Amino acid sequence: MTVRRARVIAPWLLSIAAALWTVAHARYITDLSAFLPAKPTALQKLLVDQLRDGPASRLILIALEDGAAPKQGDAKARARVSTAMAKQLRSDARFSSVDSGEPVSAERDRDFLFQHRYLLSKAVNAQRFSPAGLRAALEQTLEDLAASTGLMLKSLIPHDPTGEMLQIIDQLGSTQGPRTQDGAWVSADGTRTLMVAQTAAAGSDTDAQERDIEAIRSAFGANMTEAGLGSSAVRLRLSGPGVFAVAARAKIKRAAMRLSIVSGILVIALLLAVYRSTAALALGLLPVATGALLGIAAVALGFGVVHGITLGFGITLIGESVDYSIYFFIQSLRRDTETSASDSWQRLLWPTIRLGMLTSVCGFVSLLPSGFPGLAQLGLYSISGLIAAALVTRFVLPELLPPGFKIRDVTPLGLRIGRMRDSMRRAGGLAIAGTACAIAAVALWVLYRHHDGMWNRELSALSPVSVEDQRFDAQLRADLGAANVLDLVIAEGPSLEAALSGAERAGAALQTLIDAHIIGAFDSPANTLPSQATQQARRSALPDKQVLQNNLRLAVAGLDLDADQLAPFVADVEAARRDPLLAVDDLHGTSLAAGFGALMLHQSGHWSALLPLHATDGAATADIDVARVGAALAAANLSDTQILDLKTQTDALYASYLRQAIRLSLCGFAFIVLLLAFALRSPLRVARVLAPLVLAVLVVAAALAFFGQQLNILHLVGMLLIVAVGSNYALFFDHEGTRPRDENSALTLASLGIANMSTVIGFGLLAFSQVPVLEALGTTVAPGAFLALVFSAVMTSRAPPAPQMPPPPRGPTAPHSPIAR
Repeated sequence: MTVRRARVIAPWLLSIAAALWTVAHARYITDLSAFLPAKPTALQKLLVDQLRDGPASRLILIALEDGAAPKQGDAKARARVSTAMAKQLRSDARFSSVDSGEPVSAERDRDFLFQHRYLLSKAVNAQRFSPAGLRAALEQTLEDLAASTGLMLKSLIPHDPTGEMLQIIDQLGSTQGPRTQDGAWVSADGTRTLMVAQTAAAGSDTDAQERDIEAIRSAFGANMTEAGLGSSAVRLRLSGPGVFAVAARAKIKRAAMRLSIVSGILVIALLLAVYRSTAALALGLLPVATGALLGIAAVALGFGVVHGITLGFGITLIGESVDYSIYFFIQSLRRDTETSASDSWQRLLWPTIRLGMLTSVCGFVSLLPSGFPGLAQLGLYSISGLIAAALVTRFVLPELLPPGFKIRDVTPLGLRIGRMRDSMRRAGGLAIAGTACAIAAVALWVLYRHHDGMWNRELSALSPVSVEDQRFDAQLRADLGAANVLDLVIAEGPSLEAALSGAERAGAALQTLIDAHIIGAFDSPANTLPSQATQQARRSALPDKQVLQNNLRLAVAGLDLDADQLAPFVADVEAARRDPLLAVDDLHGTSLAAGFGALMLHQSGHWSALLPLHATDGAATADIDVARVGAALAAANLSDTQILDLKTQTDALYASYLRQAIRLSLCGFAFIVLLLAFALRSPLRVARVLAPLVLAVLVVAAALAFFGQQLNILHLVGMLLIVAVGSNYALFFDHEGTRPRDENSALTLASLGIANMSTVIGFGLLAFSQVPVLEALGTTVAPGAFLALVFSAVMTSRAPPAPQMPPPPRGPTAPHSPIAR
C-alpha cells in the first residue's frame, strides 16, 4: 500500500470504527418528545413534563375480551383471570399500582385512613366539635344506620360517631367508576373485563414500557394456563401511551428494515445491470454505508439520543448518496484527448458534484437552528451523511479500485435518453418556457384553492397509531370512567407544601364547577395528603378532652346514644391532638402511595400537583369546558395554578413548530440561491438551475393538495430533499449546457438517468411503509425527484454540437473502459 493510499484509507477506517462504537452505545427513542421544544417556555415545560412523566404517560389500560368462541360463563372466567393477574402484577416492582375492581390492601388502607381520619377529613373544623356540630353529625350517623352501610357504621360508632371515615371514603371515591361483576370491573355492555396498571417508569422510557407490557402478557398467559383455559378462550388487549409508543417503535423498525432490504435489493439489481461488475457494486455502496453510519453517529453525539424517525430517514440516504458513486463510475468513462479519465473526473465533474452536495447541505443547514430536536436531528443527519458520502466517493473510492477495474459502457443508454430529451425540446425555447409558466400557474392556483386546509397542524399527524386503536383507547377510558388526563389543572410550587396548598385552593375553585355541573369531579393529591398547614388547622380544631366530653353530653341529649358509650371517640380525638402530622413517608405500605405519586411531579427542585378532571355523568371527556375551568381559576386569583389542555397545547406547539420549519426552509432556499450565485456568477445560470427545482416542488405540493393529502412537517423535509437531489441534476445539465455537445454528453445523461432511478426506488418504496412520517417522504420525494430530472433536462438551454472529429481508435476493450486510480 502506497503512502498516499494509506493517508486516505486509514482516516476513513478510523472514522468508521469510531462511528460504529458510537452507534452501538447510542440511545434510541420513538416517542414524540423529539417533536417538542428543546428549550420550552414555562407552559411548554409543563406540557413536556406531562407527556414524558405525567400520569397519562404511565397508564396501561387492560381489557380481557371473549375469545373466538364465546360461551356462557366466560365473564366468570375473565374475572378469575383478571383477579389472578392483578395479584401477580401488584407484587411486581415495575408497577406502582394495579386496579381491577377487587378490594386491595383493604385492611391496611382502612387502618391508615381510620387512624388519621381527623387530619384527612375535610369536614373537620372547630364547628364540627361544638355541641351543635356534634348533634348534627350524630343525627346524620343515626340516620345512616338504616342504609346499606349501617352494619359497618354500627361497629364504628363508638370510635367515629361523627362519620369522618365515611367522609374520607367519599373524598377518595367521588367519581363514578366502572361497574363490578364477579368481583372485577366490566364495561357497560359486560363484554370486557377491565384493569388499569400504572407503571413505575415514565412513559417516555420506551424500553421500560416494553418490559412492562411483556410482564402483563406473561401474567395473562400464566394465569390462563392456571385457570385451565385454552389460548383462544379469552383475548388480551392493551392500550395507553406506553403501548402506543412500543408499537410505534416496532412498526418503524419493521418498516425501516423491510424497506431497507427491499430498496437495497432493487438498487443492487439496478446497479448490477448497469455495471456488470460485483466489484463496482460493492465499492459503490461504500459511500452509502459510510454516510448512514456517520450520520447516525453525528446525531448521537450532537443530541445524546437518536429518534426512530431519524433512523427511518436513513433509508432515504440510499437514494441520494448512491448517486455520487454512479456519477464517479460512469462519468469516469469520459474520453478526453487531453487528460486521463481520472483527471477528467476530478477536473471537470467533481466541482459540479461538490457544488450539488453543498447546495443540499445549505438546504439542511437551515434546520439546525430549529428549537425542536426532531427537525434539527434530520438536518444534522443529512448534512453529515451527504458530506461523508461525497468525500468517500472523491477520495476513498479511487484508492480502492483494483487493477483492471472496469464497468460496462452505458453510452447507448445515454444516447436513448438524449433522443427522448431532444424530442421534448423540439417545441423550442419559448414554447417550453410558456409551458413551464402554465404548469406553475396551475400549481399555484391549486395551492391557493386549498391553502386553508393544506397543512395538518395536529401532532397526531405524525403518529403511526391507527384510528381503530385510538377509538378503542377512547372506549376503554369511557368504560373505566377515568379522569380526562388530557385536561389537567396544575398547581405549582417550589416545595411539596406549596404545591399541595395550591392544589387545595384549586380544589375549592373546582368545587364550584362541580356544583354548577360544569365538571363531574376531579382528582387531587391533597385528598390523600393534605398540606401541613391544613393538617395543623384541623388538629387545632380538635377540642381537649374535657371540652369534648362536655360538648358530647349536650349533643346526645334526647338521642338514642349514651355519652359514656362514646368514650373511645374521646380517647381517639385526644390521641389525634398529640400525634404528629402526616408526611409522604407515612403513605408507604398503602395503596394510597401510588395514587399520590401519580398526581405529583418533582423535577429540578420544582413541584407540580396534578388535578385531572372528570366530565359530568354521561358526557365524553372531550366535552369538558376548559375555558370555564380557566375562568374559575382566574376568578379565584390563583396565580400559581393553570389549566393545561394537552391536546390543544400540543397541537398549538406543533403548529408553531411547522411555521418555524417553513421559515427555516425558506432561509435554506435563500442560502442555496446565494451559494449558486457565488459559484455560477451568472443570474441566468442560477435561474436555469433553480427553475426546474421550484417547478418540481410546486407540482408535487399541488398534486398532494389536489388529492386531499394534508401536508405535515415531513412533507416539508421531503420538499427540501427534492431540491437537494434535483440540484445535482440541474447542475449537471447546466454544466453540459456550457460545453459543446460530444459523445461524453451521453455518459452524463446515462449517469443522471440511473441515479434518478435509484432515487425513485429508494423513496418510492417509502410510500408503502404505512408509517405516516415515512409515507410523507416517499409520496413527496419520489415524484419530485423524477420531475426535477425531467424539468432540468427540458428547461436547460441546448449546447451546440461539437465539431466533427475522427473517432478515437477503439481497442479490444472498447465496450469497457478502465478507471485509472
